[in-house]
Amino acid sequence: MIELDGSYKEGGGQILRTALALSTLMNEPFEISDIRKKRPNPGLKNQHLFCVRTLEKLCSAKIENAFLGSDNLRYFPGKIKGKRIDIDIQTAGSISLFLQAVLLPSMFADKAVRFNITGGTDVKWAAPINFLMEAFLPQIKKYVDIECRLVKRGYYPKGNGKVELKISPKFKIFSYDNFDEFCNDVKENTERIDLTGQGHLIQIKGISHASSSLQNAEVAERQAKAAEMALKEFNCPVNIQAEYNEALSTGSGITLWAIFSKNENEIDFNNPIRVTGDALGEKGKKAEDVGTEAAKNLVKEIESRAAVDKHLADQLIPFIGLFGGKIKVSEISNHTRTNIYATEKFLGNSFMIDEKRKVISKE
Repeated sequence: MIELDGSYKEGGGQILRTALALSTLMNEPFEISDIRKKRPNPGLKNQHLFCVRTLEKLCSAKIENAFLGSDNLRYFPGKIKGKRIDIDIQTAGSISLFLQAVLLPSMFADKAVRFNITGGTDVKWAAPINFLMEAFLPQIKKYVDIECRLVKRGYYPKGNGKVELKISPKFKIFSYDNFDEFCNDVKENTERIDLTGQGHLIQIKGISHASSSLQNAEVAERQAKAAEMALKEFNCPVNIQAEYNEALSTGSGITLWAIFSKNENEIDFNNPIRVTGDALGEKGKKAEDVGTEAAKNLVKEIESRAAVDKHLADQLIPFIGLFGGKIKVSEISNHTRTNIYATEKFLGNSFMIDEKRKVISKE
């Protein structure tokens, strides 16, 4: 049984989510101790229990010590079976974080998996849903046919955002004799992740959003305009859409993404180069400040000259560990190092990290 230290580095929930994903995919049981030890309220929270319970349905997993506040968990996965699963994370638990645990194994099930998820789409300490749709999912479509639809946004504290996913596997792991044969076939039939340079900046796009209660104050438009003003230095088209949504809680936010190509005007759809910046509104924070903050975050990523922003790096680590690849990142964050730790627990010490050049790779 694989053993993990839940207090490693930042000591948050990332280790557990990555372990759940890889354990289910590889059919390798694990035990994790000191779960979220470095967080103000250690142990399992509701959002983690939803990950566990969903995987229990997806692969008939057996779980020990899965209760609120538990600091230790033992997990025994079974066969991944495609099905429809409806999940209500309740309140504003992050849909993006939830998917870190369940998306990877669903990509290689015996047939299509459908998720109808209710929870938070744009909340603190988690990637916004537009990051998932515009930066992360384009990178993994080489491995899977995936459709993601944002039905409704959900803000803190009540959430109630809705996202639908249909995941249709190209590679079905249980049709292979062993795990190495599966990985080798995926490598032979897909282009590996190779993101080491930005190339040419083609355009900047974005979504500025707010709950309908803020429409009279034109919050989404003000966020968008402030971001556009802060991005004037770049000689490329900037297109930021403003939208409003019926939501149970008042909220707003903006996600921006810069699109690059290795060759001028020629976008590589197998290895799309996109870096992001985002910000959330909150009570007492001017809409103009939200837009400017998101733009400054994006500018920092663009000026790093890296092809992978610090948030996308976290998400790509398990795929590089499984199938090989190379990325140049703007920052090797503790989140990324935590993901490398969890991935190597299942796959062995296989990553090479060039600290000076900020390049992470695996052959």
